[in-house]
Amino acid sequence: MNTPIKHIAILGSTGSIGTQALDVIRNHKDKFCVEVLVAGNNAELLISQAKEFEPNIAIIANQEKYDLVSRELSGTDTKVFAGEESIYDVVQFSEIDVVLAAMVGFSGLIPVIKAIEAGKTIALANKETLVVAGELITKKIKKHRAPVIPVDSEHSAVFQCLMGEPANRIKKLILTASGGPFRGKDMEFLKRVSPEDALKHPTWNMGKKVSIDSASMMNKGLEVIEAHWLFSLPPEKIEVVVHPSSIVHSMVEFIDGSMKAQLGNNDMRIPIQYAFSWPDRIPTHVNPIDLTEIGSMHFEKPDILNFPNLKLAYEALKKGGDAPCILNAANEIAVDAFLKRQIGFNQIAEINKDCLSALPVQYPVYMNDFVDSDKRARIHAEHILKKIKL
Repeated sequence: MNTPIKHIAILGSTGSIGTQALDVIRNHKDKFCVEVLVAGNNAELLISQAKEFEPNIAIIANQEKYDLVSRELSGTDTKVFAGEESIYDVVQFSEIDVVLAAMVGFSGLIPVIKAIEAGKTIALANKETLVVAGELITKKIKKHRAPVIPVDSEHSAVFQCLMGEPANRIKKLILTASGGPFRGKDMEFLKRVSPEDALKHPTWNMGKKVSIDSASMMNKGLEVIEAHWLFSLPPEKIEVVVHPSSIVHSMVEFIDGSMKAQLGNNDMRIPIQYAFSWPDRIPTHVNPIDLTEIGSMHFEKPDILNFPNLKLAYEALKKGGDAPCILNAANEIAVDAFLKRQIGFNQIAEINKDCLSALPVQYPVYMNDFVDSDKRARIHAEHILKKIKL
């Protein structure tokens, strides 16, 4: 019996995850089709994608580029819209089966909420959604019975390891981290690194924001917060280990002392495809790993002295309320400043720490509060930036 083709909405189609998702669809046109493409600013790539995949709708968030996209797609059947409100409306369309949330940062929050409220299956690649508003999101997931399938390789690994396992048999989750391009380096070395150095990730091909977060260990900190909400486990039951080859994507330890691990090549198309095909598995065009070529695997403790962002994430999670939202907003400002060469690499963590300690934490937090907290943290981080001199 043939299963019906799944109609996919890709939020962030021109980014790293979005382009790899389109590659998955390109290789499985008998199983998936593109219903909606959403891009932020890259109008040229959005136009090219729309001409190839012929979606029902294409949205450019930057309204100034609407005329260009509309003109270039005028001879096609694709309807073109612009602006954030269009995204909020479109993700609720009945034709959509799966929403891939791959927009970067805080911008992905409201579209995901709208898609959850419509009961869509969410393929979640935007970890900031749960970092910023985990409690709110998990309540909506339960209320609207919207399946959320993680796309981050680590959370996809945990999700797969937990299939068929009772929650009360879990001892802890173990998230693996590559260590990034600066693994083993000290603070003096980190003071001198450039954005180009930080973008050279040793094992993964990712966008700029995620690559810098990986280099500073903030990405792993955000993943700890995401794992807390995805799997309903306290911070003390979520551990991080450095695994430079990134072959083991994550592990689960159970109360009887046994462990499950999910292994695979360093290719995001594998977890993306799994999220699209779930609860089924389908053949992949990605080469499998060869254990005889790997030979051995190495694990070590993370260096929180020289990479304090991981510790800050645990602190924000334990504080609760809007503390993770504050940390996320501060980090987005700090990473952007580093990429623009306005601050040094290790000043990212300094700005994050200042914002987390200086700004009061609010409890409980509702949707409007998250928006206010995000704005408040960004203003404070910008204020710190003005004082910093390289």
